[in-house]
Amino acid sequence: MALGLRCFRLAHPAFCNSLAALTRPVSEVTLKTMSGKQNDHRQYMAYPALPVRHFATKKAKAKGKGQSQTRVNINTTLVEDIINLEELDEEMKSVMEALKDNFNKTLNIRTSPGSLDHITVVTADGKLALNQIGQISMKSPQLILVNMSSFPECTAAAIKAIRESGMNLNPEVEGTLIRVPIPKVTREHREMLVKLAKQNTNKAKDSLRKIRTNAMNKLKKSKDKTSEDTLRLIEKQISQMADDTVAELDRHLAVKTKELLG
Repeated sequence: MALGLRCFRLAHPAFCNSLAALTRPVSEVTLKTMSGKQNDHRQYMAYPALPVRHFATKKAKAKGKGQSQTRVNINTTLVEDIINLEELDEEMKSVMEALKDNFNKTLNIRTSPGSLDHITVVTADGKLALNQIGQISMKSPQLILVNMSSFPECTAAAIKAIRESGMNLNPEVEGTLIRVPIPKVTREHREMLVKLAKQNTNKAKDSLRKIRTNAMNKLKKSKDKTSEDTLRLIEKQISQMADDTVAELDRHLAVKTKELLG
């Protein structure tokens, strides 16, 4: 009995400190082993631990996404010696217009002669639009004709371009006359057009990303003569412009997808 009480008295400080440590958060406490002089017993002392970084949960991130961020609106004339934001805006808008033009001319449920006009044909003289080297006409609601008599040497290249246009077309050739049967409107055809619309939208986003990267690189060249706060503000403006354009691209894709799927 006496021996048991003696052991408890020796262990008592370690017991209390350990108990205190267990009742505190792990991020606040760490245990440190210290050698005791008395009877070779080890004592465990509680010490504050280093700060622990707590990562945001998915729920917290989702909540943060819903919060609106402060928008930037820089006077373009005040920073035109650093970067031309108006010119940058026009470049980004041109990406949007190119996608809209692509949607209107090539992605339609009913294939029309105009859908073939801007198919790019690789020739010995470079890349040319199909309507520059062939006469396109509608023979019937189910057939489009492309007359290549003016450039017969480009007939094979034109057939290849039509077949690889992503419009689900299978051209046939008779001499210098290309016959293009119009595919029936099936669910598979609609889904194929939607897939093509997504691919074209992704290409537009890639172009937009390059424009943004070039603008940021140009901005870095002015860091020696421009304050960090000004550069940071311009960077935010550029990112905001790019994000707005991406949102517009996605909006047009959603509208086109709905139209194609009916």
